[in-house]
Amino acid sequence: MSVHRTLMALTAVVLLLWAQGCDRTINLVEETSGDMPLSCAECHDSSDLITGVSTQWAASVHGSGTAYGRGTSASCAGCHSGSAFVEMLAAGLDAGSVEEGDPDPTRQDCRACHMIHETYTFDDFDLRTIEPVSFYAIDGVTFDGGTGNLCVNCHQPRRVIPAAEGGVISGISTHWGPHHGPQSAMLLGLGGGPGVTGTPHGHYGAVENSCAGCHMGEGANHTFEPEVETCQVCHPGATNFDYNGVQTEIQGLSDTLGGLLLTAGLIDENSPDGHPTVSSAPEDQAIALWNWLYVAHEDQSLGVHNADYARALLQDGIARMTP
Repeated sequence: MSVHRTLMALTAVVLLLWAQGCDRTINLVEETSGDMPLSCAECHDSSDLITGVSTQWAASVHGSGTAYGRGTSASCAGCHSGSAFVEMLAAGLDAGSVEEGDPDPTRQDCRACHMIHETYTFDDFDLRTIEPVSFYAIDGVTFDGGTGNLCVNCHQPRRVIPAAEGGVISGISTHWGPHHGPQSAMLLGLGGGPGVTGTPHGHYGAVENSCAGCHMGEGANHTFEPEVETCQVCHPGATNFDYNGVQTEIQGLSDTLGGLLLTAGLIDENSPDGHPTVSSAPEDQAIALWNWLYVAHEDQSLGVHNADYARALLQDGIARMTP
């Protein structure tokens, strides 16, 4: 027998043994209702239904970022790892109650948000959840913004500012502040330091589906980068995101407060990447630092999410840092 035939025979034996030992089952959808598909080709066709969205997602921070690597940590896994996010939702947990890290974290891919290949019908494009979200760090607060609720499972504060003891606030670290991704709290006018009372912004109550309504628009843009055309639905005079000069104003206040914090030695640079350089600070300085980190470093919308609240937080911080 030739070498070629021998290899073919061995391959056939291996495949046979593998098939006998495989316990994977394939569920065939035999009955559907309405316009639900009966075969893979209903979705995997020659259109750009899937490829177009996949290309957009690949350009997003969710699809290209490296933060998923932090998913090995139990305190980060629920949001930083896409696969752990799915398990967290299935278990009815929130990101603050996940007890184990993901040894093989993944980016937040299609399956993180959608029910991919679970029914083999168009229901696979349904979101995993759109239930209202109770903040786990801020008691008694629930975010209810339609399909944007899915985003808020992670885009919420992980902590609130601690109370001062003896006029000093401790526990400051390079990761201090509400934590990256607190945009939902900014929309509601919550999460900043004491002394400032906020209210929900119109982008929360007036925009259908809140986060998704602005960041994805009518075309379900999966880069999640908002477009001016979407803003123009409500703001027909808008030509950029600096509507009525809000972003310019918030940037100016942020620069002013950042300069004061830098002079006081509380941050390493006056930029959105600046990090605290102290582990404790007098109460007023610590609150000013918290407010600056929240607006400039973590929310990063420069007032678009809630101009009144962002402005008030920065102005309060400036007042606390000014003799």
